[in-house]
Amino acid sequence: MITDLALILVVAGIVTLVFKKLKQPLVLGYLVAGILVGPHTTFMLSVADKENVELWAQIGILFLLFSLGLDFSFKKIVKMGMAPIIACITIIFCMMLLGFCVGKAFGWGQMDCVFLGGMLAMSSTTIIYKAFDDMGIRQQQFASLVMSVLILEDILAIVMMVMLSAIAGGGQTDSSQLLGSVLKIGFFLILWFVVGIFAIPIFLRSVKKLMTAETLVIVSLGLCFLMAVISTKVGFSSAFGAFVMGSILAETVEAEKIEKLVTPVKDLFGAVFFVSVGMLVDPKILLEYAGPIAILVLTILIGQAIFGSLGYLLSGQSLKSAMRCGFSMAQIGEFSFIIATLGLSLGVIGEFLYPVIVAVSVITTFLTPYMIKAAIPAYNFLEKRLPKSWITTLNTLTMTKEEKPHDENKWKKYLLNVIGIMVVYSILCVAVIFVMINFFHPFAKSLMPENWAAWVTAILTLLFILPFLRAMLRKKTKGTTAKSLIEDRHMNQLPLVFIALARIIIASSFIFYIGQKLIHPSLAILLAAIFIIVCIVWNSDLLKKENKKLEELFVKNLQSRDVAAQLSGKKKPVFEGELLDRNLHITDFEVPVDSKWTGKRLRDLSFRQNYGVQVSSILRGGNRINIPSGNDIVIPLDKLQVIGNDEQLTKFNKAITTEVIESDGDPDQHIMKLRTIKLPEGSPLVGKTLKDSGLREKYGCMLVGIEEGQKELTPATPGYVFEEGDLIWVVGEEADLKRIENAGPQDPEAETA
Repeated sequence: MITDLALILVVAGIVTLVFKKLKQPLVLGYLVAGILVGPHTTFMLSVADKENVELWAQIGILFLLFSLGLDFSFKKIVKMGMAPIIACITIIFCMMLLGFCVGKAFGWGQMDCVFLGGMLAMSSTTIIYKAFDDMGIRQQQFASLVMSVLILEDILAIVMMVMLSAIAGGGQTDSSQLLGSVLKIGFFLILWFVVGIFAIPIFLRSVKKLMTAETLVIVSLGLCFLMAVISTKVGFSSAFGAFVMGSILAETVEAEKIEKLVTPVKDLFGAVFFVSVGMLVDPKILLEYAGPIAILVLTILIGQAIFGSLGYLLSGQSLKSAMRCGFSMAQIGEFSFIIATLGLSLGVIGEFLYPVIVAVSVITTFLTPYMIKAAIPAYNFLEKRLPKSWITTLNTLTMTKEEKPHDENKWKKYLLNVIGIMVVYSILCVAVIFVMINFFHPFAKSLMPENWAAWVTAILTLLFILPFLRAMLRKKTKGTTAKSLIEDRHMNQLPLVFIALARIIIASSFIFYIGQKLIHPSLAILLAAIFIIVCIVWNSDLLKKENKKLEELFVKNLQSRDVAAQLSGKKKPVFEGELLDRNLHITDFEVPVDSKWTGKRLRDLSFRQNYGVQVSSILRGGNRINIPSGNDIVIPLDKLQVIGNDEQLTKFNKAITTEVIESDGDPDQHIMKLRTIKLPEGSPLVGKTLKDSGLREKYGCMLVGIEEGQKELTPATPGYVFEEGDLIWVVGEEADLKRIENAGPQDPEAETA
């Protein structure tokens, strides 16, 4: 195992250094390293224990998606609105259909074509993220939209894997099964998110005084693997669970610290994962299927360029922004490999398909930076050749929002609020009932008679879900939106009554299920109990108070990271959204330690004249300097909040990362040494005071003391006058010490001194 790991990391290190020199994505270097150490390459040493490498690779997938969840929380997707959802669904549908048709054209089997469509639909989150980071454009607006769509693709990949498993097993994947898969994922996502936001921030706050960097990384990774296990128990992949836990921790105050601590571990196991993928590539199969590989590469490049741009265009982006987003997604990666692994494990696809997909991934990964760069020239090409009216229509039609009647907007807001409340609290009720019936009830039966156990379980279950039932019945019934609907039109009162009755029926169904499952009373008693409980819930101020406390705690935990960011000066200003509407945005840039800008005033740096950007704030430690003046000085590790468009910010990012002080040679030349020097006759120091000798200014050395005995040094005051024959102890670099030793009466340094 140690030999294999050494081989993998040494080869990966050498190859990635080469790819870094060539300015290519490091992920591509890992894949190439995997090909070199794989069992199909005979001119190098090969990995002996493939199973261990595959185990590390699975751990690598967990860390990759856990880190992805830490960086992109659910709140970011919600803030993006419907745009990522529309783009994601359009791209996946079109690319799956295109992949299926291409597979059929090759004459491949039915299942090979189905799985091929699924693999071609999955762009690589990790590869695109690294490409954006390497190119210095991750902070641009279009990059954020692309990453939101990629997160949704990863979530929908779980649904796709459920569908593909059903098809492979001979089942019929109809609309009801697809709906069931979507509802199952939605159920557990909401449940985990709500429970996680309640429990995890409270836990982290309670142990904050005990939490060090070491314990924080252990706790966070423990939670990651715990959620991965829970995810597999309920029928999802472990990678999906890791992503969910990362997104939950992303809402906590410690998110940034966790991300920094986990990054080295993620980089290590992530590298092993990509190397393991490259190990599966058989050069013989690549030669045999060279034609299909080339066609699949063109399918992805052209398909994503067209259908990807179309998806973003339909989501409301301008043609230029849509093309930048679509061209960025022209590759496949980790989820495609996972889908291919699923097909192999089920034995429904040919063994040739995996290395073919890996080869396509390697080629498209190599071309990813070029596709990203090609988006703007492609747009300019279309702009010159298409009629201007078409360009104007594409740029404005998708961004035009039809004004809806005021009453319709109120109904939409009210219904969305009610539906959201019913869904969240219904999920919480289902989770409580499931735990009580499947875990507490058997435990209670072991302690008391069966009838007693049933009654105790039923009563406790009802008590636990009463706050949720009350929220389902009362929340938003007396809000300003409902009142204004009645005030606007008296006829609106009737549909509001029907909505209230529907809420009562849904809430009563939970009570009916508990009684029917545990107690089996007569129908009359059950209905009477339901009516009484509903009335109690409806008018209970105590439950209202408890429910309000729970909601306030949830909101507090959900917003804790944002509040902490505002207090520390890390959160961006509230006007950021208004800037985005005008193709401007605000981005943070950290001043490198070795920056040439260090110590200079903003006036002298002339950011506006040189790069077209403006500095709105400087974040320095825990302090924030808003609207800095031209006299404010830049120091290392300052975070500059800069306002500009994508082009200006890219230019500024390149400047801040390249204008640094380079190393001035061999570090051994700058080693400090201590030396005893006897001042000879004619030394330029003789007859001068320490203050006037220029020992520091001209020679770059420091006087430690004057030797007067074998073990004694006398400190020299600034007024001490050097005499011939003095034994002085001096600290300095080798070259400077030699200048003092060799200095004579004609030494130019002596004359200037």
